[in-house]
Amino acid sequence: MTTETKLPVTRKASEPAFAGEVWRPFESLRKEIDRVFDDVSEDFWRRPIRSLAAFERAWPRKFAAAPAVDVAESDKSYEITAEMPGIDEKNIEVSLANGGITIKGEKKEEAEEKKKDYYVSERRYGSFERYFALPDGVDTDKIEAAFRNGVLKVTLPKTAEAQKPAKKIEVKAA
Repeated sequence: MTTETKLPVTRKASEPAFAGEVWRPFESLRKEIDRVFDDVSEDFWRRPIRSLAAFERAWPRKFAAAPAVDVAESDKSYEITAEMPGIDEKNIEVSLANGGITIKGEKKEEAEEKKKDYYVSERRYGSFERYFALPDGVDTDKIEAAFRNGVLKVTLPKTAEAQKPAKKIEVKAA
């Protein structure tokens, strides 16, 4: 039987949406492409490859991506559901700041394989951060986050005013 773990939603003082350095997506893309071409230089093809594991290490797959996220609205709340397989709950942080929710996570994985004629030791790690602007009418004091079976569910309850049905306004001929 698996249990559901409630995660704290912390409030942070105002900070820029991208703390630290300025977000430059094209610069990071250029650096990643340069790194791939550096790894696939002429001597790459001359090196002996003894196993598929060695080929995977030689050809980097380090294109870290944020987890798949679904955002849904019901009459009483909004829900953000994020798939995070292999991430431990203690490596997930949910915070409320600057009119939005930030979800951060980090994955660390180690594998070791010893055979007669080779030894492979791999470490994979990566982190992500996603920011979601809060819509109007969210009761920020009642936001909850729960993690179960590799899925994070953040519930953003609506205020009583936001739960009222829309008022229909009659259109009259001018």
